[in-house]
Amino acid sequence: MADAKPTVFSIPVQRAFADALAAGLIARYADGALGLAQGLIVLPSNRARSAVQAAFVRAGGTGLLMPRLAVIGDADLDESVALALDPIDESDAIPPAIDALKRRLMLAGLIEKHNPAGEEPITGAAAFQLAEGLGRVIDQLHYEEIAPARLADIESALGDLAGHWQASWRRLSLLVDQWPKLLAATGHIDRADRRNRLLGRVSSGWRVAPPARFVVAAGVTTAAPAIARLLRTVADLTEGMVVLPGLDLGMAGEEWDALGPVKADPDKPGAEQFGERPLETHPQYHLKLLLGRMGVSRDEVQAWDATSPFDGPDARAPFTSLLFAPAAYTARWQRAGDLSPGIAGVTAAVFADDGQEAQGIALMMRHALETPTRTAALVTPDRALATRVAAALARWDISVDDSAGQPLGQTPPGALLLALAEFAAAFDPVRLVALLGHPLVRAGEARLGWLDQVRRLDLVLRGPGLVPGWDGVTARIAERADDSKSRGHAEAEAIGDWWGDVAAGLGTALAPFAAGVPTPPSALLGALQAALGWLTGEGAWTGHAGRALSELFDRWALAKGDGPALVAPADFPAMLADLLSGESVRPPYGGHPRLFIWGLLEARLQRADVMILGGLDEGRWPQQQSPDPWLAPGIRRMLGLAAPERQQGAAAHDFAGAFAAREVVVTRAQRSGGDPAVASRFWLRLAALAGELPEARLGEQSVMALSAMLDVPPGVSAPAEKPHPAPPLAARPDQISVTGVDQLARDPFAFYAAKILRLSELDPLSSGPDAKWFGIRVHKFLQDWQTAGLTEAAFDVELAALRSDPALDSLASAFWLPRIEPSLRWAAERVWASRDERWPVANEVRGERIVGGILLFGTADRVDQTADGTLAIVDYKTGAAPSGKSTGEGLNSQLGLLGLLAQEAGLGDLAPEIVDAFEYWELKRDRKKDVDGAVKAIRGQKPKPATAAAVVERACEVLADLSARYLLGQEPFVPGDTGKRYADFDHLMRRDEWFGRGDADDRAAEAGAA
Repeated sequence: MADAKPTVFSIPVQRAFADALAAGLIARYADGALGLAQGLIVLPSNRARSAVQAAFVRAGGTGLLMPRLAVIGDADLDESVALALDPIDESDAIPPAIDALKRRLMLAGLIEKHNPAGEEPITGAAAFQLAEGLGRVIDQLHYEEIAPARLADIESALGDLAGHWQASWRRLSLLVDQWPKLLAATGHIDRADRRNRLLGRVSSGWRVAPPARFVVAAGVTTAAPAIARLLRTVADLTEGMVVLPGLDLGMAGEEWDALGPVKADPDKPGAEQFGERPLETHPQYHLKLLLGRMGVSRDEVQAWDATSPFDGPDARAPFTSLLFAPAAYTARWQRAGDLSPGIAGVTAAVFADDGQEAQGIALMMRHALETPTRTAALVTPDRALATRVAAALARWDISVDDSAGQPLGQTPPGALLLALAEFAAAFDPVRLVALLGHPLVRAGEARLGWLDQVRRLDLVLRGPGLVPGWDGVTARIAERADDSKSRGHAEAEAIGDWWGDVAAGLGTALAPFAAGVPTPPSALLGALQAALGWLTGEGAWTGHAGRALSELFDRWALAKGDGPALVAPADFPAMLADLLSGESVRPPYGGHPRLFIWGLLEARLQRADVMILGGLDEGRWPQQQSPDPWLAPGIRRMLGLAAPERQQGAAAHDFAGAFAAREVVVTRAQRSGGDPAVASRFWLRLAALAGELPEARLGEQSVMALSAMLDVPPGVSAPAEKPHPAPPLAARPDQISVTGVDQLARDPFAFYAAKILRLSELDPLSSGPDAKWFGIRVHKFLQDWQTAGLTEAAFDVELAALRSDPALDSLASAFWLPRIEPSLRWAAERVWASRDERWPVANEVRGERIVGGILLFGTADRVDQTADGTLAIVDYKTGAAPSGKSTGEGLNSQLGLLGLLAQEAGLGDLAPEIVDAFEYWELKRDRKKDVDGAVKAIRGQKPKPATAAAVVERACEVLADLSARYLLGQEPFVPGDTGKRYADFDHLMRRDEWFGRGDADDRAAEAGAA
């Protein structure tokens, strides 16, 4: 058998692999009903097995018994490793593989305990994250059958490496040396090692006693030495054959040689010696490596003669070969001649962003359903794009399975767990509200009432000044409930008891996080599990995603005692997110039978009528490779490990296989995630070789145009006009505040929205102390100081209270306090310096009076009484004060109207008295004058009011005019001028649509009339 020529075939890239394989095997072995049933087909993955099963069903006609299908996994691609080829003799049992999570935890513990001399220890979450890369290195050593002793052989070659790589090497050498002893104590072996042993036993067994049935190894492209030996054994069997996918038999010999010569060393079976650095990014490289390890020449590979109804055009194969020609041979592109037959059936679509790309792909997939029996598949390595496409199809009630699965952390239970961990590690109002409003929380009949309470809590927590933590929220609720003037008064009263239950239940469950000190991971995980139970009952553990999460918790529980000894609570969410991202949840069957979403592994060996190759941007396809934290690229080459670029070659092979279908659409987005995107290297090669591809169309319309129009409401073509709401007199207010007068004068539309529609901008959640908060806090400081007697001792007490305000974080303290303290001292010194001339007699005092049929009301920050008995009204400003000019123009009447109330009705307990001064005190540093505050008195020359009486008179004129026009009249509330308006309601007035258009039209009309 050793002298026989190996039986190796290749199904050309344009053929539908699974269907051509099934057709060829039926033609060879379907001798009666049991002819095929006597054989065995070895396949690379469970998805490939499903594809081959479906192909046999399509090709079987009246029915047949299929061969036995066995799957060998690819550990390097993180697939399931199993082999069901022959019964296993119990006397020769191979130890079981260690659970992946337990192994990672053990490696993390190993990293913590063993550190080279002079190196900083790696602990906690950092050790857990590095354990994934360490496990990958160990798997690759198994994969390439490199003994750990080989690491010591290249120690002398490390002198030229950077210091951090040498440190990583020393740590890696130590850990790889310690790992086998630690693993042996558990009675388990590495999964990659077990796969190699299983394959080796089957291979040696078949060489001694060949199976009586036919054996076909189909679609396997992994070049691991153990797999290569098995494939060579199958190829040497009398009734055996190996069928490779898409081996380029027409590639010129010099190009084939340029990929990297692989020469078998007879003294070292399975070892290769490379001349120049191989072209591992080429789609044929891993196939050449596999043939070299099998000891098979490409000339010995035969073309598979069977075809199928799903094949692409024959001209696609030479075009694809030319497309991926090595760089040194791309000069052949200029002599290629007419390439149109090679790209027949290929169209392209370039979308504005990845959102429109998903919608365009969904449109094309939906359009395929219009033709009976027609199938369509999206092939993409971009999981975000796959999720968007599935969501876009759901708008038409089309359910499609993403067979590549979804990371557990992106499923509802996983997302809730991560949100809970992040909240527990860092108390934050945004996270709290998002957590309590998650769809799984309190699902069922009680959910509507629960959401009402969450919305009330949302309103109460908005605005700066919230002290983080459970006690801070409780204090905010009590504060708002006690304040009858607070916007959150009703909400705070309604949620008091409810919040007590939440704080007691959820807060108690998350107590291990509260201390903020390193804690055993099992305690943190147990706290999250208890909190999930309190929030959702059994809801987080149901469904296929919930069961996967439950299984993960169980596996972690079984590995108790392994892993990092302690983890900082702040690091635990990142540790958990890293773990959940590696767990894939595949949905149960039940999606549309003619639409598919495939990852690159799932797309191998199968094909649909319409193949949509999505996400062809650099970094998405091929995906960006993460650097190896343990091995420098040079060390990997010295060890004989695969370079990270080999995954790009595999991605290119996957692209070539999908691109060779009969009808293909390639898509990309100009922007991805909001940032500009660069076209994939595959796209750029295609554009350079074939030029501009035909635009993808659905009927007579462009897919790109349809996608852009999909979310545009019908009938919305002309921009909005400038609004001019004119509510009836009964809807107009019969009272107004002194600040409301200024708002009405500057921007009538803002007054309409705030006072008639009763709209207001919500403060953000989790907002830190901002300018508005400091303005309120400074007013309170001066009010409390005046109430305490305006003494120097009282000032120091209030200043100490301001410095220790729990709402001030370190950044606010460092930024605001050095700016505001000098201004407060300036104000105090000014009060003390003028005590013989005037003295504050009241603060935060309110007055009201009916003026012209309208109730006018307002509050003065401070009222001083002068030596002659008259009053002075002071308004504090932590920003810039209004100018005297604006008072004359009728845009700033606040102080004048307060003077009117003081003179005719009195403010607070003060009797009516003449006001002889109006002042703004600017509590901010004036850098030009090098002072910490300034007083701006409302006095001056015409057109500015020259006396306090003139200020009051001008304010009364403004009030009378505005009242007659807007409050007692029918004038519409139009938006204010550009520089004299409020911006809170720009979106409501749709300002961007009309601003500037009317002014330009008016100027054009005036110019025409002239």
